[in-house]
Amino acid sequence: MQTRVTIGVDGAREGPLWYAATTRNAIVIEPNPTQQNAHKIARRLAARRQARRKHLKFYLRNQTWTFLRSVAAAPVSWRREHWVLGATALMLTILVGAIMPTFASATRADPESFALTTLSLKLPPLAVDSGLALDEEANEPDWKLVQVRPGQSLSAIFSEQGLDPRDLQRVLDAQADASALRRIRPGDVFAFAIDASGSLKSIRFDRDEKTRVTLDLTSDEVSEAVEDRAVQRRVEVAHGVIASSLFEAGDQAGMSDRMTLKLADAFGYDIDFAQDLRRGDSFSVIYDEVYREGERLRAGDIIAATFINQGKRFTAIRFTNAKGETLFYTQDGRPLRKAFLRTPVEFTRISSKFSSGRMHPILGKMRAHRGVDYAAPSGTPIRAAGAGKIVFRGKKGGYGNAVIIQHNGKFTTLYGHMSRFAAAKVGQRVSQGQVIGYVGMTGLASGPHLHYEFRVDNKHKNPLTVTLPKEEPLPASELARFNRSAVPLLAQLNRVDAIRLARRD
Repeated sequence: MQTRVTIGVDGAREGPLWYAATTRNAIVIEPNPTQQNAHKIARRLAARRQARRKHLKFYLRNQTWTFLRSVAAAPVSWRREHWVLGATALMLTILVGAIMPTFASATRADPESFALTTLSLKLPPLAVDSGLALDEEANEPDWKLVQVRPGQSLSAIFSEQGLDPRDLQRVLDAQADASALRRIRPGDVFAFAIDASGSLKSIRFDRDEKTRVTLDLTSDEVSEAVEDRAVQRRVEVAHGVIASSLFEAGDQAGMSDRMTLKLADAFGYDIDFAQDLRRGDSFSVIYDEVYREGERLRAGDIIAATFINQGKRFTAIRFTNAKGETLFYTQDGRPLRKAFLRTPVEFTRISSKFSSGRMHPILGKMRAHRGVDYAAPSGTPIRAAGAGKIVFRGKKGGYGNAVIIQHNGKFTTLYGHMSRFAAAKVGQRVSQGQVIGYVGMTGLASGPHLHYEFRVDNKHKNPLTVTLPKEEPLPASELARFNRSAVPLLAQLNRVDAIRLARRD
């Protein structure tokens, strides 16, 4: 027999939770079936309260998040969640809009093909000028260009191209003045038109920088066509400062080496570029360059220039006088040209100066040195210091190959140690600057150089310090014409110098 006893909980308001059943041997305690669901609900509520306490901030921030709010009660307020949902909907709309047309095109049926009809139309005749142009272009030969190499002759070029030497003779005979073909220079360009059998059809070359000649060869004759080519001169302005050498300064100023040499020649009567240059010397130059068909052809001429050497300013202005001579003049109309050049070779270093006694490098004893030695590479051209007549040309003791020139009665100059002579012979007159020989080391010489002596009334003078006679200035009748061209050039040179000085300061 069992007896069920209700066991309550002190203070409990929801009724008894446990029952006790008595048996013969023991008392069994089990939960109250009617209270089990209430216990589960209580645990869920406790878990909910714990979650709310843990995520209190989230619930507080989103307590009004709903799409069911009354719009009339409160206006719509867009929050971050609204923007996220709206952006997602917009992206889906764009994606659908991009995919649907492509899908529609992929499923679209191709249109029906139509048959094409070709009609032959008669074109109007070409104009006469157009026909001639087409004929000339069709008849233009296929030119093969050959550039002359150093030491190469036209005969060697013909042989190299496999051409008949008799064609070369025909070309030479067809020219009244064949100097352009007989005296070719490295860099000259010849164009050949050769037929399939290897025979020469045409040859084209430049007679001078303004004239191009084309010779067409047939079995009977050689016909000539001459073409004039326009040559332009472009004026340039340059400024340079001496840091180590004149060539480096000219290169920094954008001048070619040839133009730098022309600058040295212009001031060569007053400045000895072998020993007078100093760091900080400067120059300004107005010069021109020769162009043909838009391409630079060669260096032109110096129009005007200034050179500041050791604080002294020299000016050179190019001018053609009434005699037809083109010379450089000072700003007051006096020619820069002197009766003698200071340096008879293109500037180089001085290896030995004029002295009453020095140790001879070959003989090993003290001897007077009556001239100036200019060290230069073998083959450097030697120029006559002044106009005169050659009175000696040949071997002369320790001078080796030497030339002596008589100038205006009392002046003579000697040039020694030449490697070879130029074309002028004894008794012939030479002009100032004319090449009379080439640097060498014949005679008593330890290296290639020029030994240069200057004598007045047969007495040796120091070539570096001797007073040289000056040229007469322009006559008054020409001075006005000179000033008209010189004044604007001088103004431009002064502006260049002022700008450079301002930049330096």
